This record gives sequence, structure tokens and C-alpha cells, in this order.
Amino acid sequence: MVDDQTEIEQKPRRPWYRRVAIWATAVAAGLLVWFVLWTIHVYRYELPSIEEVYNIEPPLKTRIYAADGTLLQEYFNQNRTLTPFAEIPPHMVRMLMAVEDQDFYDHWGINPRRIVVVAINNLLKMKIEGGASTITQQVARMLFLNREQTLTRKFKEALTAIKLERTYSKNEILETYLNLYYFHRAYGIAAAASVFFNKKPSELTVSDCAILLGMLRGPTINSPFNNPDKSLQARNRVLYAYYKFGGLSRDQYEALEAKPLTVNPQPEDIGGAPYFTEYVRQYIENTYGADKLYNGGLKVYTTLDWTLQQSAEEAMTRHLDSLQRLIESRYDADDPNYTFVVAKDGQQVRRYKQIEGAAIAIDNKTGDILAMVGGHDFDKTQFNRATQAPRQPGSAFKPFVYTAAMDNGWTPDSILYDNSIVINIPGAPEWRPHNFDDEYMGRMTLREGLKLSRNMIAIKLLLKIHPELAVFYAQQMGITSPLRPVPSLAIGTSEVFLNEITSAYTVFPNGGIRVKPRFVLKIVDRYGNVLEDNAAVQKEEVLAEQTAYVMVSLLQSVLEPGGTGAGARARGFTRPAGGKTGTSDNFTDTWFIGFTPQITAGVWMGFDDRTSIGYNMTGAVNALPVWVRIMLTAHRDLPVEDFAAPSGIVTADVCAETGLLATIHCPTVVHEVFTQATAPTDSCRVHTRGGPYPAHRNRDALPDTSSGSIRF
Repeated sequence: MVDDQTEIEQKPRRPWYRRVAIWATAVAAGLLVWFVLWTIHVYRYELPSIEEVYNIEPPLKTRIYAADGTLLQEYFNQNRTLTPFAEIPPHMVRMLMAVEDQDFYDHWGINPRRIVVVAINNLLKMKIEGGASTITQQVARMLFLNREQTLTRKFKEALTAIKLERTYSKNEILETYLNLYYFHRAYGIAAAASVFFNKKPSELTVSDCAILLGMLRGPTINSPFNNPDKSLQARNRVLYAYYKFGGLSRDQYEALEAKPLTVNPQPEDIGGAPYFTEYVRQYIENTYGADKLYNGGLKVYTTLDWTLQQSAEEAMTRHLDSLQRLIESRYDADDPNYTFVVAKDGQQVRRYKQIEGAAIAIDNKTGDILAMVGGHDFDKTQFNRATQAPRQPGSAFKPFVYTAAMDNGWTPDSILYDNSIVINIPGAPEWRPHNFDDEYMGRMTLREGLKLSRNMIAIKLLLKIHPELAVFYAQQMGITSPLRPVPSLAIGTSEVFLNEITSAYTVFPNGGIRVKPRFVLKIVDRYGNVLEDNAAVQKEEVLAEQTAYVMVSLLQSVLEPGGTGAGARARGFTRPAGGKTGTSDNFTDTWFIGFTPQITAGVWMGFDDRTSIGYNMTGAVNALPVWVRIMLTAHRDLPVEDFAAPSGIVTADVCAETGLLATIHCPTVVHEVFTQATAPTDSCRVHTRGGPYPAHRNRDALPDTSSGSIRF
């Protein structure tokens, strides 16, 4: 009989090791799938894009050049200049491979054999260390990654290297590596060759290359500047590796190893024309941005005449130093007007203030800034007094008043009276202007008034034509600073900048044409693309050609004997020229601005805080000598030119008393220049048989001959 309960047959269980194997396979398959998916994700989304790989742009320094190609200054975050592979010494390339990646030309971005060796070494040491990275992987790290020692970073580095190898040739990768690497104080082989040896990359010797490559494992520690002994040891290790690689014979290696460490550092300085290049730097940063300036590898070609610039700097420094010694001899060291307090060794001591100066030279025809000096010492102060310091021009402003008058019917022989007046200004105290010498000379022509820089003549002339008219002409000619239309404008009480008033003066020798100043000729990017080309000269007619010529004639008088600028001739400047001195109230600002047919230059001197330079320290005393030095150099290789009279200009001998055409009986005859519209046509009838003294032909020009009060 069969029991109701039957025995249940059970299947035999798999051995445990088979179950483990199945689970291990499943986990491994899962990990593999995860790894593949993660790798795809990293490759697509966390690595640099194809565009980034194709468009590698390492930071490059911007270079500023003078007109003759002289390198003036460099601006950079990383001191780097790209060097093409063809200009890299072959021994540098082979030595790099010997030290960093001997199988470089045989792998595809990563070296599996080295990876296995390093991985086993890391397992034995129980920590992650480098050593397996190929040159391509190092390029990937320098371009797109960081130096953290993690498996994730190493993996990304390897994948990025594969991308690079698919995009660039082997030589291009080597070129990129040597242009990217940081060699202590220098990025890339070109900068390193210059900084350490004052050479071009193509001039590097085997020993030079070994010194540089010795810094690969420690740019700071193995720098010959920081640790010469360690640098020597590192160099010799590189030479040995190169010898083992087959780059040197045994004898060559031993000879090089025995040589002492030799470097030839590039001299460090702030560059040439520091105030000018800082002016250019600010323009580039404002126009293209800081990143383009410091990383874009721009080449900036400027208008600067390097020879003239050096002469201007030397002349300015020499004169300021001489003037400084004079001031320190005149005033005590405890005079609060000329000294200031500084802390030294826990004590308060006084130092003399530094007298400052600025100068600028401009090519009349092109507007090119040929030289610019912004102060005594750029190291101590970067404030550019040629472009950033608004100062009172004093009598240097008078030519704009005379220009407005000449363009509106007045002539050089028009008569005004140099005498005292009182000007009543509503809501303000009465103003009693005076001449520099506090004396009055009575009746005189406008030519004499400008030549002798008589304040009263300029003020009366301004009141006759009205201040608003003078403001209009000054602005037309290039003055952009605010000008107050008040009587004192005639003697330069409204502040202007040296560069703008010097540029405005170029209108006179340019025949009424204003040329926009330029200081940058061309800007080229790292690829040779022209970002800016200022070859075209920007011109605008702002003044009648005949009026400009009359003003040139008037300003030439200033340099004649008896004129305030006659010192220019005494100092040896004999070319046809015109100009004007300027001295503000209390001898605070001193100027001289002058021109030839080719070049206009302006010079200013004074204290930054507007302290008086001292009694009788005028523009003729301070600024004129520097102007002469600058102009002598500027014209050294230029032909002598005179100012050409345009059509519509008439010259005539006139009676000094009547302003009419002179006769043989006139006691004083002057040869004067006029426009056709203002030239006299009648002969003097006074100096024939005698008679009453007639009115001057410019009747509207005649003021009261006596002192008086004028309401403004």
C-alpha cells in the first residue's frame, strides 16, 4: 500500500563557487555597462568639445611697437610668445622625448605599457602617483584640466589625449607642449629662451635646452635663478637621459656634464616710453577688453618716434633735476609749501616735493604722436600729466582769442591800449587784471601785444569780440575741456590738457586743417588678422586758410628778438617757427607750445599740487629749453621748410600810426600781412603836409585810450 505522503524529490543545488561566479559575472557585466555608459557621458559632456580642441588658444602676451619696429612694452598674464615647430631646435624636441615620452611617435595618446607599470607601482605603494602620462596627456592637462592626483582626472586626461591625437599631428602636439609649459617666470620656450639666456629659441644650445627641461619636474625648485645647484643637477639628469636615448655620444655627454651652469638673464626694465605705452594699454583695454590685452597676443604698431622719445625723456629729466636742485637751494627743508612729511624709521621727516613736467610732439600732417613724456619718473607715479592733468594754460591760450579776432575783421596792426581797467562782474567782486610786470605800455598793435604777451591787450580784445566767440574757435580747433566765457579766459584761467592744446596749435601750421591725433597705426591679432587700421588721416577744415597763415605770422613774432619766446633762437633753434609762452597766476603752471611746418610740440612744468614754482619762473625759463631740445632732435633729418602763404594773402608796408599804406613821409613803417578782405587800400595822408591825427583805419578796434571801468 502506498502512503498518501510521497517523498518530494529535490534537485541537487549548484556548487557555491558556481553561484559566486554567476554573481561576479553579473556584477562585472553591470560595472562594465556602467563604465561604458559613464565613459560615453564623460567623453561627450565632461571633456573639452571638438570646437575647443580644434581652437586651442593659449594666452599670449601683447606687444607694443614704436614706428620703427622697436619693441616698447609687453603686457601679459602669462609671459608667452608662440614659436613654430620649425624654429624649435631639434635637440630640444628629442631631449624632451628622452625625458618625458620616449615612445611619443609610436602611441596614440596614451601608453598602455607605462600605465600598467605605474598602476602596479601605485598598488604596491598604496597611493596614486604620476609617471604614466604621455606628452599628449600633459598637453591635455595644461589646456583643459588640473593637476589633482585622482583616478577621475587621470581618466579624463587620457580621453582628452586621445581627442588631441585625433585632431593634431605629433609635431603640432610637441609644438603646443613647448609653447605652453611654465619655465619659472616664463611660459613657453620663446619666453624662457629670452628670460634665461637672452636668446631666440633657434639659438639655444644643448646645455641651454637641458637647463630648461630640467625645470619640468619643478620649475621653481630647479630654476637656475632660485637654486643653481639643484638646477645643475637637474640639467645633468636630462643630459644623461638624452645620452641614454641616443642623442649624445659618451664623450659629448661627459663634456657637457662637466660644464658649469651658465645663464644670461634678460635685463629687466619697465619698457620704453612708459607713459606712452600706458596710454596705449588703457586704450586697448577700454576698446577690446582686459582678456584681449593680457592674453590675446596682439601686436600693436604705434606712431612713436623712438629716437625722439628718448631725447624728450632725457631733456625733461635733465631740466627737471636742475630745476629741483634750484628749488631745494631756494627753500628750507622745513618750508611746508615745498616739503611734505613722511615716516622713516618711526620718525617724521620732511621730503622736498618733486617738480614735474610733461611734453608731447605731434606730426602736423598726420596727427601722429611722435613723443610723449608724462612725468619725471614712471616708477614713482604713473599719472600722465600730458593727458590726465588739467592745468591753466595762462598766456598759451591767447592765440585762440587772437584767432577769433583775425577771422572777424581784425588785423595784426589793429591798435589797442595797454592800460589798466576794472571789470565789474555782477554778483562777484570787481576784477583788476594786470600785466606780468605790473606795468603798462600804452598804445600798441595786436602783433606787439601778442609778441610781448600783454595781458591787458588780450583781455580788451576778448571783450571786443566777446568771450563766447573765443570759446567757439578754441573748441573748433580741438579744445574739448570746458571753457568759461568770462574775461579772464583771455589769460588762460580755464584748465586744459597738454595733449589737446598742443593738437589745437597744429591747426595754425596746417593751414586751418585740424588733424585728429593718432597714436595707434595698426593692431593685429595672433592670427595676423587686422583688428584696427588707422592709416587714413582724419582731417577737418576748422579755420580759414588765410586766417591760419596770419596767426602763424603773429606767432612767429613771439620768437623774434624782444618776444617772450626769443630764447628759442638764443638756444640754437633757427628754423621757421612760431609759438607761445604761458605762465599761470603765481607762477604755478609754465608752458611753451610751438610749431614748425612739420611738427608741433608742447611742454608743461609745475607742481602737482599747484604750488608756485617761484618768482619769475615763467614758461620761457622752464618749458622753452626742453621744447628746443625736443624740436632740435625732431628736425634733425627733416628738410628746412618755411610757411607757405596761401592765395588771398597780401603783404604791405603800412604806417605804424595810421594803419594805412605807408608813404615816404611816414616816420615808422612796418611790413605787415593781411587777408585780401582786411588789407588797406588807401595811402597815409597824415605824413605828407601834416594835419590832424586821424582815426586808425580799424575804427571799431579803437578803445578808449584812458583807463576805465568796464561792466561785463
